Amino acid sequence: MRALLLVDIQNDFIPGGALAVPAGDEVIAVANRILPSYEYVVATQDWHPGSHKSFASQHKDQNIGDVVEWDGLQQILWPDHCIQDSTGAEFCADLHSGGIFKVIRKGTDPNIDSYSGFFDNGHRKATGLEELLRTRDIDAVDIMGLATDYCVKFTALDAAELGFETSLLLDGCRGVEIKPGDCDAAVQDMRAAGVRILGGR
Repeated sequence: MRALLLVDIQNDFIPGGALAVPAGDEVIAVANRILPSYEYVVATQDWHPGSHKSFASQHKDQNIGDVVEWDGLQQILWPDHCIQDSTGAEFCADLHSGGIFKVIRKGTDPNIDSYSGFFDNGHRKATGLEELLRTRDIDAVDIMGLATDYCVKFTALDAAELGFETSLLLDGCRGVEIKPGDCDAAVQDMRAAGVRILGGR
């Protein structure tokens, strides 16, 4: 059985949000168009406490975009975003969220970031997404959302590593592109890991 994974289609990741992905709002129409084709849809949701250590505001004399070492991992520092119970953390209003069967929240531990929908960045804790999919006899996932070069990429890599037949719906993804070429590199990383790349822009 195949499921659709919608990654972080939240207010803070679209234009006007705290960590806006360029043209991030364009993925909403793609999601709404394909949602009815899937029996099972899961959405991930960034859900950070206000003191999250991925926020530049939590590090003295550091700026957004700086890279620091925290708890044994390299951490890019981001603007405060997707803070629990904030408007920015809500799913985009135009997303047909009524078609979502289950929401998996991630990034809830203030001490470690969680790009992937399956694990935190250190693979120290699971989110429960794998178990959820297994209990529904799902062995294939189609992935889309925000952002191509971070949360989408790591969700897809983990899905493939866990043995799911994994496809990236490229038309339904947009990237941060801190450096030019980041999205292309992310797609190549996913392809090399066995992720099937569908569509294109």
